[in-house]
Amino acid sequence: MIHVVRQIERHLPASHRRSLAPRLLLASALALALGTGLLVATSTRAQDAPAPAGADAPAFDAVREAQQVIDAFLAGDTASVHARFDAKMSAAVSAEQLAQGLASIQAGAGALQSRGEPTSDLREDGALVTQSLRFERAEVVAFVAFDKDRRISGFALRPPKTPVAEVPPVPADAAYEERELRIGDAATGLPATLAMPKGKGPFPAVVLVHGSGPQDRHSTIGPNRPFLDIARGLAERGIAVLRYEKRTKAHPQAFMDGGATIDRETTDDAVLAVQTLRSQPGVNAKRVFVLGHSLGGMMAPRIAQRDTKIAGIVLLAAPSRPLLDILIEQNKRLAVLDDGRISDQENAAIMRLSDSVKAVRDGREMTAAQGPLGLSPEYWRTVEAVDPVAEAARIKQPMLILQGARDIQVVDADWQNWREAFHDDARVTFKLYEALNHLAIPGEGDGSLAEYARPGHVAPELIGDVAAWIDAQAASTPAHTRTGR
Repeated sequence: MIHVVRQIERHLPASHRRSLAPRLLLASALALALGTGLLVATSTRAQDAPAPAGADAPAFDAVREAQQVIDAFLAGDTASVHARFDAKMSAAVSAEQLAQGLASIQAGAGALQSRGEPTSDLREDGALVTQSLRFERAEVVAFVAFDKDRRISGFALRPPKTPVAEVPPVPADAAYEERELRIGDAATGLPATLAMPKGKGPFPAVVLVHGSGPQDRHSTIGPNRPFLDIARGLAERGIAVLRYEKRTKAHPQAFMDGGATIDRETTDDAVLAVQTLRSQPGVNAKRVFVLGHSLGGMMAPRIAQRDTKIAGIVLLAAPSRPLLDILIEQNKRLAVLDDGRISDQENAAIMRLSDSVKAVRDGREMTAAQGPLGLSPEYWRTVEAVDPVAEAARIKQPMLILQGARDIQVVDADWQNWREAFHDDARVTFKLYEALNHLAIPGEGDGSLAEYARPGHVAPELIGDVAAWIDAQAASTPAHTRTGR
């Protein structure tokens, strides 16, 4: 749902780079809720040639030591774990950030249920121990890396890697074709795919704007690719669709300067994508729309403010309330999702999160690690400045607001805020889908995190409604309708 806040570079001991590839940590509230944000610490490069343990020192049992580290961390003794970090690891990850990582796991994954058999990879310059951990609501893999001096040079809890299925090719008899584009220049541009209907045109067109985190062009979450479904479904119905790699996915190094803002993350590239789509042969430049999911939906009104030629916006599962409030609420909801109660550990984690949110809002001086989820307070303050309802009220374009009733992330309170603000506005159309979750995929019963790990597809009904609404909007005199409840 929410947003990329900060990046921390992961450098690894040279011998373990293939085991734990260096990358950036891009934490977000949506990623946390989906179980993709269970990354609690970063890895740093081992110190240059530390002195090996003396000949008389007892043999180093890396597996036993790693078990002690994991035990201490999960028991809440994050201070003792942090005390074992090497110099670069300690500089990259503070004790506060480590504690907040634990809080994220406690709130998002629940209690530990079982462990897998640990494995170790011993090298001349250290050791890497890996162990799977099964919690109530998620499975993660713990990595503990040691340098020659037996200090912790890397520590992370990550979702297990799952095989990524190849994107199915466009069927030979499809009513559309796909081609690759680039949004921006060769050096800093974003890889993209344009699904273009076959025929004379010009066609109406849509830019898809991602939710939180380093999303690919398909908005891949587990085995699901909602943007692939939407793009091809709309293209089959005569609407061109541009989907692109999010900058935090394609160029994470661009955020290493610590200057991340909500607009750098989302708005700027969405506006550039609209301009790119508008210039494509076969596209009706006067009928280019934006469909934003989750964070993208929240930012869609701002995108439409920045480019007033946008023909209309579609908000799918869009938050309407302050995101820091939603973050606290979401952690509480996840804590009670399985057993109906909040444990003492979970409550302590929520209290720490609430305190860091208050610190951001009070303007207190704090490090990035002390911010909510251990992420930059400066970024959160740019997020706090977003008022999606007020910004939507200031634009003139028509809006289609879509919500799944089984969404456990953007919930009925957000939907009702949109309804209250625009129930009598002729520009706005509402659609509520009883069976859909946050990804617009249908299911039964109460929504759950487990759904995101099950393969599914965006409901054809929703795709059809989007296509019908776009078809109803004329280039200069949109047909303003209001339906739903």
